[in-house]
Amino acid sequence: MATLAPLAPPQHTMETSGDSDAVWVHLEPYSNRPQFPKLTKDINTEVCIIGSGIAGVSSAYELVTRGVKVAMIEAREAVSGESGRTSGHLSNSLDASYVDIAKKHGQSGAKIAAESHTWALNRVGQVSKDLGIECEYRHLPDYEISQYEKGHPKHNEEVEMMKADAQKAQELGLPTSYKEGYAIRGWDGKVDQRDVAIFEQNATFHPTQYIVGVLKWLAKQPNFECYTRTRMTSVEEKGGLLSSKEVRVGTLDGQTITCKNAIEATCVPLQKLSVVAQLEYFRTYCIAIRVPKGMIEDCLINDQADPYHYIRFTACDDKDDYLVIGGGDHKVGQEQEDGRYAELEAWVRDRFTHAGSVDYKWSGQIFDSTDEVAFIGLNQGKSHTYIVTGDTGHGLTHGVLAGRLLADEIQGIDNSWSKLYNPKRLPPISSLPSMLSHDLQINAQYKRFAQSDIPDIESLPLGSGGVLNPKTSKPVAVFKDNKGGVHTFSAICPHLHGVLCWNKAENSFDCPIHGSRFSKEGVCIIGPAKAGLSPADQGGEVVQEKAVKA
Repeated sequence: MATLAPLAPPQHTMETSGDSDAVWVHLEPYSNRPQFPKLTKDINTEVCIIGSGIAGVSSAYELVTRGVKVAMIEAREAVSGESGRTSGHLSNSLDASYVDIAKKHGQSGAKIAAESHTWALNRVGQVSKDLGIECEYRHLPDYEISQYEKGHPKHNEEVEMMKADAQKAQELGLPTSYKEGYAIRGWDGKVDQRDVAIFEQNATFHPTQYIVGVLKWLAKQPNFECYTRTRMTSVEEKGGLLSSKEVRVGTLDGQTITCKNAIEATCVPLQKLSVVAQLEYFRTYCIAIRVPKGMIEDCLINDQADPYHYIRFTACDDKDDYLVIGGGDHKVGQEQEDGRYAELEAWVRDRFTHAGSVDYKWSGQIFDSTDEVAFIGLNQGKSHTYIVTGDTGHGLTHGVLAGRLLADEIQGIDNSWSKLYNPKRLPPISSLPSMLSHDLQINAQYKRFAQSDIPDIESLPLGSGGVLNPKTSKPVAVFKDNKGGVHTFSAICPHLHGVLCWNKAENSFDCPIHGSRFSKEGVCIIGPAKAGLSPADQGGEVVQEKAVKA
């Protein structure tokens, strides 16, 4: 009988958004993250920040250093969201080409994108230096390569696109160049993808070492307070007809935070539609594979595949570094991870023959805006509630630049970046076809009301889950642990009532409509849903309580 893979304990749900662990815990374990109390009373502050990832912590830092009083709340433990599961992008070579951004937002919009992301990657270096945070921060080049080998008919076609984007980036003030025949040092496999567009002066770092370092500094400041295991359920603006006088942030346990402004730094706003409908939701996969220290050039690598492969390096031990590669993206709840980790490993081994063991495998979530630019600023229909969402594969730089942009807007300081990132902007006409296609594709996911993943609970293997859809009752999310214990929950997403899907890569229940995710214990780990799944039996109640109160 095959040995069952161990399952993460219930308390792991409060530490990260999946059963797997990202490579970042190798040198920055969960136990090193700062601990904060749970909110048990009503409080008043100037700004309430919801979320303790890169966007929330960066916003807090920019505000606190300006003397603003800040209260931060987090639904689970500190840094338990997607910032702890990132692949580590810290680059101004964006997923959307500058050529495309200029087409949709004009030359001035593309210039702001280049300027703001460059500021963000340099800001991380400045803050880590100022606060004495050791987080592997360093500058290095970002190499853009064709997905095709030299000699392939489409290689030159992609090279021309790479040249055009490098030229556009140069026009926007970024130091870029193209080098024909350039071979990345250490790329010693038979696959030959030489020719690179080079984006100079990019950077890399250890994301959770940085975030934890800033958070620990914030915890010592008199105008900052933080509360974990404090789930936000409402953000309401109170006041007159023309403008609100205060914002009230309500929590699941009934406390209220009264503030002048609120920031939802929650990956996606916890609301029904509006900007939520202008996002596409993707899962992305990563592995960390050992390579001999110093054997491969320290750089960032991105190919032109769709989905593309992306590479960076982080420390492992005295002998090896980790090569972190990501890719295999697909829409949330609409495909499984089958073969994606294996494909990433094979891609590396075909190109870097000294690659060793794969020590970490994990997945994360990406929130793409339909017009390829993030939404950072006042939420639609709001006067004092700000959002940060639509990271479009660059959540780290978007999160850092959001700190400056939101601090400026809250303090009434003009910021030239505001127009580009404004959540109230109208989508460019060129984005409308993709938006319509996305809407139709999302609505088609309601077909799951007529589908069942498993015929019955008895046939469900140990250590797995699925959705049982009896014809005589509502769909049920079923998880069977390694001992045969059955835990069931409602399979209806509390956001907009989509039927969930089982994610076997992370042992979670994911919504294919707007990307909400729930742990195998039914705890909400990614919005826009605000609450967890309702237990459907005693087994579900017990395991959910263990997770939340662990």
